[in-house]
Amino acid sequence: MPELPEVETTRKGILPKTDQQTIQRLIVRNPHLRWKVDADLVHILPGLKIHQISRRGKYLLLQTEEGTLLIHLGMSGNLRVLPIGTPAQKHDHIDLELENGWLLRLNDPRRFGAFLWHSHSSGELEKHPLLAKLGPEPLSDAFNGDYFYQQTRNRTVAIKTLVMNSHIVVGAGNIYANESLFLSGIHPQTPANTLSRAQCETLANHIKQVLAAAIEQGGTTLKDFMAPDGKPGYFVQKLHVYGRDNLACSVCGTPIERMVLNQRASYFCPHCQPLKRTKVKTKAK
Repeated sequence: MPELPEVETTRKGILPKTDQQTIQRLIVRNPHLRWKVDADLVHILPGLKIHQISRRGKYLLLQTEEGTLLIHLGMSGNLRVLPIGTPAQKHDHIDLELENGWLLRLNDPRRFGAFLWHSHSSGELEKHPLLAKLGPEPLSDAFNGDYFYQQTRNRTVAIKTLVMNSHIVVGAGNIYANESLFLSGIHPQTPANTLSRAQCETLANHIKQVLAAAIEQGGTTLKDFMAPDGKPGYFVQKLHVYGRDNLACSVCGTPIERMVLNQRASYFCPHCQPLKRTKVKTKAK
């Protein structure tokens, strides 16, 4: 699944040929994505200028004078910038043709992505149901050790599950949660409320570092992700634990272990990330 670095890489990749461009035509070959594409968009979008391309969590936001397009890549989607007239391939569901001769193409094999319209008359974009409850951006000042510590206090859920909760912080998906926990020396099963303030500070900083490094290197190379220019990301070369089960830990040499936690694969080094068992308090007789 494309995670925050892949989506940010996509945003930067499509920016040069789509920002400040006027939409000429919308072609919808298959409207049946996660939510059905509004048929009226073929009439609404032509003539509108894309004034800004931003990101909120894993949503790409193409803002115009009349409203905003919300694009989500789902489980396996990608956006490519191509010359108008480029023949469509299998799973190329949507083309957004621009006045400058380029088109923005959404390819989504599993069709879990989204192509939604939010008009200004519908209210503030921040209050859109898909955006309203999102936590702070991980690379923003709003996400820090103190904030993260406060969020863990009343939660006994495994810390990896909490890191991946978009209501707590957006975009720290499975790959980067695994890597951040390894660098912080924290076992993924550790109950969130047992972390110290110092551990929360360390983990928040590593989440920032890992995501920033992945964005810098163009996202992680996975079979489902390709950057808009067709080049894969390279961060996969520097992964410490993700997908490395039974291989030697890069720090201590202990074999990396794999477990399923909340239906997601979790990777960790049992030596560098020991699980500290909490004692259960019993009442004296």
